[in-house]
Amino acid sequence: MKTNEGQTMHATTVVAVRRGDKVAIGSDGQVTLGQTVMKHGARKVRRLRDGQVLAGFAGSAADGVALLERFEAKLKEWNGNLPRAAVELAKDWRTDRILRRYEALLLVADRERTFLLSGTGDVIEPDPVGDGGVAAIGSGGPYALAAGRALLEATALPAREITERALRIAGEICIYTNMQISIEEL
Repeated sequence: MKTNEGQTMHATTVVAVRRGDKVAIGSDGQVTLGQTVMKHGARKVRRLRDGQVLAGFAGSAADGVALLERFEAKLKEWNGNLPRAAVELAKDWRTDRILRRYEALLLVADRERTFLLSGTGDVIEPDPVGDGGVAAIGSGGPYALAAGRALLEATALPAREITERALRIAGEICIYTNMQISIEEL
């Protein structure tokens, strides 16, 4: 991910896996500042809307938390309609002068849908893979995405276990991802 100054931002790893009627979102816990690990056990995945929506962020912690708060307000405004809340947040994020500078990405999911949200106006629903789907963000996102897709296609593992294994694989490859994993599931 590039910052507003064009520097590469090193984030974290957040992955969402959907299989059957279950969805899980998990993240590692590492927080870095430059080349230094500042914290090992941060929680970057939250339950929103009375536990009916899962959301995780990668990027700047302050920006990610602020975006989660704004997203939760959009969920309230749109009576829990996840696609509508996602689109409305993405529109605000793209057009608001201050929000545009936020350096984070969001993954959000309810029992039916999963979306990746960005400050460039992206609202991306992942392609289905077998009886589910996978989306990932952050520095280790490509590794977790590949691992999650492979596990979804080649195994009968549940969403939560695929999420955990994909994060562990990413943690073995990405120096900005650790093994302090937190997962939420619907």
